[in-house]
This record gives sequence, structure tokens and C-alpha cells, in this order.
Amino acid sequence: MSTLFSHFFQKINQIPPLEANFTEVLESIAVKPKMLYFRGKMPENVLKNGILERPKTVAIVGSRHNTRYGEEVAYDLAYKLAKKGVIIISGLAFGIDSIGHRACLDAGGRTVAVLGTSIDKIYPRSHTALAREIVEKDGLILSEYAPGAQILPKISFLERNRLISALSDIVVVVEAAERSGSLNTATHALNQGKEVFAVPGNINNPYSRGCNRLIAAGANPYLEPDDVLRILFPEDYLKKRKTLKSRNLVGDNDIETLILTSLSEGLRSGEAIMEKNLLPPELFNQTITLLEIKGRVRALGANNWSLI
Repeated sequence: MSTLFSHFFQKINQIPPLEANFTEVLESIAVKPKMLYFRGKMPENVLKNGILERPKTVAIVGSRHNTRYGEEVAYDLAYKLAKKGVIIISGLAFGIDSIGHRACLDAGGRTVAVLGTSIDKIYPRSHTALAREIVEKDGLILSEYAPGAQILPKISFLERNRLISALSDIVVVVEAAERSGSLNTATHALNQGKEVFAVPGNINNPYSRGCNRLIAAGANPYLEPDDVLRILFPEDYLKKRKTLKSRNLVGDNDIETLILTSLSEGLRSGEAIMEKNLLPPELFNQTITLLEIKGRVRALGANNWSLI
């Protein structure tokens, strides 16, 4: 065993959640961890506009049996978020979890792996090298279980999901079966008042059914990284909105112009646009369809729209 590899296993820190800015959010959840054990570097607050703020964080979770589609979506999202300085949080598991960690590292970002095992036991063992790389690149390996702790895996892995969601500003479920630990993470996130996104998938794919069910229950459909970035960095999109207002928003008729102007002002919901402009549903549906065909608007799902 190399000196560096040995050091990775020996250097274990412990801290109560309130003693670190990054983990103090765990004090607000229903079942608070008494102590946290970690390897690596605890993320610190960042200076923004003269104010110290907690870094932006997104959990990317999903099936251990991901498809190629799921891999592409998870990698693209994690990579682009990391390039914007967002910390990616996941559980170091096979499948979507490890893809999110890998993409973040490839982008030069920082990632946090929350274990469902004691801090001295990396699971799965085949991800030991990934865990070591996370630590070497200023990331964090975190657990609420002390070295040598005796745990019940089926329970501990579900318990750690509440920490993944609590440490994150937003949770994105990429692929999940109808009975899935990822859905457990999403449930914790909703109970904690967090934004939850789910990636729509093939209705015949068992590993998309959980995500499709989440969307049917009211989760945000994830279509592109901007869906998440818009929430994390609203000031950037206010600038884009001002740019949109300066664009030619004139349609081929008065109704098209009303809809385009409403979208430029930040409205996304078809219902909200109809209410604002006193448009009957039939006229709105006909006009928004023509605008989509003309390449002026893009459907976001669930009767939500945006300008192109």
C-alpha cells in the first residue's frame, strides 16, 4: 500500500454539524446527526458581492443500473454545474452517483460523497480509488457513522439520504425504479422544502418509472442544465431577461405578441399567461402551438414555456 493511499485511510476528522458553515444546515432537519466524520476538505463559504455565502450545492442521484441515456444526462449536468462552481453531492454508489462524482472531478470541480457506511469503510470497495481522488481534489467524504460502527446497511443507506438532500440546494433524480433509494432522497428533499427535479424517461423503462411518477406528483421536469442554474443563479437570468426585453418580441399578430412579451417578463406557466392576458384556452393553445412550430418558443413540459 502506498504512503498516500495509507494516509487516505488514516486521516479521519470529526465535527459536530454546527461547527462548520457547510454542515450547519443539518441542524434544521428532523433527525439531526450528533457527530460527523469526514476525510478531505470541508467546503467553506464563498465571498459574493461582499457577502460570505454558502456555496451552491446540487445532489445528483439515481439508479445503480443506469442506462446510457441516464449516464449522458447525469454527466452533462454534473459537468456543467461544476464548471459554474456548484458542489455536486451524491452517495458514491454504483451508477448515477459515481457518474455525477466523476463528471464533477473531470470538470475541475469539488464533490461531496455521503456514505451509508462508517467513515472507515468505503462502499462499494471498487470505488476506493474514486473516493481517494475526491479527497485529493479538495472534495469531501462524509459519514455520520464513526470508525468501526456496527450498522444495518438497509437502514443506514436510507438514513444517509436525508443528509444528501439536506446538504443540497436542489436534488435531481436522473433514473429511478418505482421502489428506489433515490425516491427516498427525493421524499426527504420535499419534506425539507428543497426543489426536486426528475429526468423524464421512457415509460417502458423500469428505471424511468420512478422519475416519471415524481413528475406526475409535481416534481419539476428536468430538461437541461439551465433549469437548475436558473434557480441557483437567478441574478444571471435577470440579466438574460433584460436582454430578452430588448429583443424584437413582435409576433405575427397581437396574440402572439402578448404571449411573447409575457414570456420575456418571466412567466412560464400557460395558465399564468392566459390569466394575465385574459386569453381563452382554445386561443392560447392554438397560438402557442404555432409559435412553437415557428421556433419562437420551447415547451418545458406540464404547459410551461420559454422563449428560444
